[in-house]
Amino acid sequence: MRDTADAPPAATLSAHDADPIPDAARAAIGALLTSGDLFRYTADANAPVTLLERDFAALMGSRYALAVASCSAALFLAMRALDLPRGARVLTPAFTFAAVPSSILHADCTPVLIECGADYRIDLADFEAKLAGADAVLISHMRGHTSDMDAIMALADARGLPVIEDAAHSLGTTWHGRKIGTIGRIGCFSFQSYKMVNAGEGGILITDDADLIARAVIMSGAYEHNWKKHAPDAALAAAFARWQNRLPLYNTRMSNLSAAVAHPQLAELPARIAAGRRNHDRLAERLVTSRHIGVPAPLVGEARAPDSIQFNLHDMDAAQVAAFVDGASANGVKVQVFGSSRDNARAFWNWGFLGSQPDLPMTRAMLMRACDVRLPVRLSVTEIDAIADALLDAVQIATARPRAFGT
Repeated sequence: MRDTADAPPAATLSAHDADPIPDAARAAIGALLTSGDLFRYTADANAPVTLLERDFAALMGSRYALAVASCSAALFLAMRALDLPRGARVLTPAFTFAAVPSSILHADCTPVLIECGADYRIDLADFEAKLAGADAVLISHMRGHTSDMDAIMALADARGLPVIEDAAHSLGTTWHGRKIGTIGRIGCFSFQSYKMVNAGEGGILITDDADLIARAVIMSGAYEHNWKKHAPDAALAAAFARWQNRLPLYNTRMSNLSAAVAHPQLAELPARIAAGRRNHDRLAERLVTSRHIGVPAPLVGEARAPDSIQFNLHDMDAAQVAAFVDGASANGVKVQVFGSSRDNARAFWNWGFLGSQPDLPMTRAMLMRACDVRLPVRLSVTEIDAIADALLDAVQIATARPRAFGT
């Protein structure tokens, strides 16, 4: 057994902690608590949620934005806004978080899981084969990995299928210069604590379609004439008039308190994206010096904005994988192997709420060796190097043990 005194130093800050809230947000929270106006529709104009929607839409180059309680709520409202029929078949990657197929069920639709490969992206052959009979596509850019959006959009457009982008992990990512979340009909983002913008909880959807956003706004909980506080242009005002009192209210609104936390962080996004990319690429460069670790390269035209890293373990049996995870933990770095935990919410076979599902061997094989490590953007280069040392040491020790053949 290795003497722990010989282990490399772990990062001085936990890579599992969220990034801190900036001072500007603290000031906004203080002002809001003094006023007591926590409900987004209390103020006639310039409520924190309104400002967040206005500035997020401008940041993304979209006409409209709607802030809601979570990215899951945004996905749900996106499907309801599209008026998909009950039982509609919605294609979505099998490598995603359980909340994504859950949102499809919540919208009275049926998830159809698509195989994903060792690079974490959808298998285009399986995607194309399952398009027959599909009603919509919900592409989840899981952990910020972008599938081939040109191919996806071409295949979906040829069949007249609307595409929703789950960009929870992709704020700041671009595809051939286009911002992820603006390529499909609707883009949905997360402000949960482990995202680029940390509001604890919260989400936002964007679109250029006045009819879609009007339906989503009303269903989010804009009862009576509160829709007027969404600063409608002529097209949006006409859409609101068509749908007012004709749609159910699901009350998935964002509060002013969450928006006051999130809004000041938009100004910090360029620096956060640059730091996240620097940290990811430096760690990836270090990790691939081991023959047992592979980090999938970005696709041509993909510029990611990562706050975590994923890598695959090669030529290691289950016992060695477990030893690697334990060794990394002993070195101060938490590693999640997506498929090795009995209840991991990112392993499709744990989604018992879906009922019986066909096996997806390609995705299953990937998840059994795919590792996940958070990289908060506040980490320094020194801390990234300490994480690299800890992981490389753990894999070296784990693979030095005899392989457990036949078990």
